[in-house]
Amino acid sequence: MSSPVPQPSTLAEPAAESTSRRRSAGRGSLLLALASGVLGAAVVLLASGKTWQEGSAPFAAGGMPVEVSGQQVTGVPGALALVGLAALVAVFAVRGAARLLVGGLIALCGAGALAAALLSLGDTSALDAAAATASGLSRTTVTGASTSAWPGVCAAGAGLLLLAGAVALLRARTWPGMSNRYGRATPNGARSTRPTRAAASSAGEGRPEDLWKALDRGEDPTEAP
Repeated sequence: MSSPVPQPSTLAEPAAESTSRRRSAGRGSLLLALASGVLGAAVVLLASGKTWQEGSAPFAAGGMPVEVSGQQVTGVPGALALVGLAALVAVFAVRGAARLLVGGLIALCGAGALAAALLSLGDTSALDAAAATASGLSRTTVTGASTSAWPGVCAAGAGLLLLAGAVALLRARTWPGMSNRYGRATPNGARSTRPTRAAASSAGEGRPEDLWKALDRGEDPTEAP
């Protein structure tokens, strides 16, 4: 008694489900990297323009209030945020190992911005310089220095950028590229939309009419060639 012939749809179901899961996971990681990267860079740039430190510069019989922004304290976070944002866009234009390099660059930008924001918490050199400028005395030291919450906000944004880089390092190989829809690359660099001979052959082997023709010839279509 001949064994039942498996239906093409039954054979394709596991592969289709596996492909669907991979695509879904790729889309999820892509959205996570984009959201965290763009939001993180925006937060860093916003926080860098806000007041980070305040104090008082001795002047005459009293004091003169002075303050400095994040850009005055350190320009590193803002610059790295711009580089990380550009790298996040560039990750779609490259493939393979280049994507890992770009993902690493994004992670380094986030880590550098985070370190710069945290190191600025105990540094009042920019505030002292502002106090010296305000008072006209080169050796003036600010008094009553205080730090706002914006350096912490900047560090949080840098952490999001670091997260985007980590996700890119782990999952960027599963993300689509800009040129995927133009088809297969040919040796001369052109794009071809026609399927390869092997793909066309495998696509036709599982058609119902081919299975019935094989049975008519007395062949068992379930056996490997």
